[in-house]
Amino acid sequence: MKYFSTRNPNEIVNSAEAIITGLAPDGGLFVPDSIPTPDTTGWEKLTYPELAGEVLPHLLPDFDKEFLKTAAEEVYGKAFAGKAGYTTKIKDNMYALELWHGPTCAFKDYALQYMPRMLVEAKKIMGRTETTRFLVATSGDTGKAALEGYKDLEGIEIRVFFPDDGTSEIQRLQMATQRGNNVGVYAVEGTFDVCQRGIKTAFNDKEIAAQLKERNIALSSANSINWGRLVPQVVYYFYSYYRLVEGENLPVGTVVDFCVPSGNFGDVLAGYYAKQMGLPVGRFIVAVNDNNSLSDFINTGVFDSTRTFHKTSSPSMDVLVPSNLERLLYHACGDTEKVKGWMKELAETGKYTVDEETLATIRKDFVADWTNEEQCAEIIGRYNDEYGYFADTHTAVALYVAEKFEGERPMVVLSTASPYKFPRAVLAALGKEAPKSDFDAIDMLEEYSGVTAPTSLTELKGMEERFTGVITSETIQKIAIE
Repeated sequence: MKYFSTRNPNEIVNSAEAIITGLAPDGGLFVPDSIPTPDTTGWEKLTYPELAGEVLPHLLPDFDKEFLKTAAEEVYGKAFAGKAGYTTKIKDNMYALELWHGPTCAFKDYALQYMPRMLVEAKKIMGRTETTRFLVATSGDTGKAALEGYKDLEGIEIRVFFPDDGTSEIQRLQMATQRGNNVGVYAVEGTFDVCQRGIKTAFNDKEIAAQLKERNIALSSANSINWGRLVPQVVYYFYSYYRLVEGENLPVGTVVDFCVPSGNFGDVLAGYYAKQMGLPVGRFIVAVNDNNSLSDFINTGVFDSTRTFHKTSSPSMDVLVPSNLERLLYHACGDTEKVKGWMKELAETGKYTVDEETLATIRKDFVADWTNEEQCAEIIGRYNDEYGYFADTHTAVALYVAEKFEGERPMVVLSTASPYKFPRAVLAALGKEAPKSDFDAIDMLEEYSGVTAPTSLTELKGMEERFTGVITSETIQKIAIE
């Protein structure tokens, strides 16, 4: 299996090179030239680390299978407190895949605890000795997960950029207090899309690349534009599926739906790859918040990012230009020239329209809708009252949209973050007057819910902030070469 750019079929690399490089030199994203359909017999009996050890070699053929298995055992054990891939029933025919039981309380832990090991191994495979400098744009959760995964690794530097006043206070503190000698954290004037655009500009700047090469430094990405970010997330779709059919005594082969709260479109795309590998999925229900360019596109075929940006209580989804949609466009049309043209239109006008055939192909696997802040809050309160389910703001977006598509098939809703990362918003949704301090809100939420907050969040109180101040987006390129 080889990988090539969504914008150039001749830009070919192996899986190790795709992970090291992150973004293709032409600005495209790496996609596999084929998707394997392995024999999954017996997979339903495996533990999460064992299952990861079976799934990942099919998508990372240049890596030693024993290395991938051992890394999975190291990552998905103690750090996830025995709850890797934890799936629980909410109500009849609806289940939650809770992905926030890892060290930073967000689904990004699944990839960003595993990916550092892949990166170090990929450099060994390719005989690379340069320092790898990661540039990371984050709307809240990716930043902390990446910082935690890559801190103090030899031959690695990581610089994280997040929108100033665009995260929860807990998310900001997770990044601002980060320890490690190889880390840097920067608040940026503007939105997540501004951060992401600034990083892509740095990646595509040949002068920056030349200057860094003289110092034996190469840029890479830990965002989901990197193939190494997507691959580990494929595993939990398989694992959750098996736990659902086991728990409900259903035969393996029963078709289920997945509803995924989406920001940069990487999480749901990992599910799409799982389906292409043979997982019995009917459709993926894409849930977005007020920043609904993605749901509008899936419903109309017109992508239009020239709209008002909304700061919401689900900040990890406050994205108007989801990068991973480019990968799906390629898989839907199979034509790199078309994709290149659409991306050119997007860069020049902020818009593009796909042909009817491409849209029809996308809609065979995906449906989408969105919710506003009032509806999101209503869901948090109602699901707590009626089903005893304690949801964060991102999960609430998915629950609202999931209800619109409920049917005869079982549905798994991805719960992507702990409610304690957004305690003030959750309290308000529960009808409580939230205190100004996130930490006071955590205390109040613990008392109300009877659920203990994760230690990794409560211990942030009183920690020294290492990274303060705000930069402009133009400064990202300067930081890239410092």
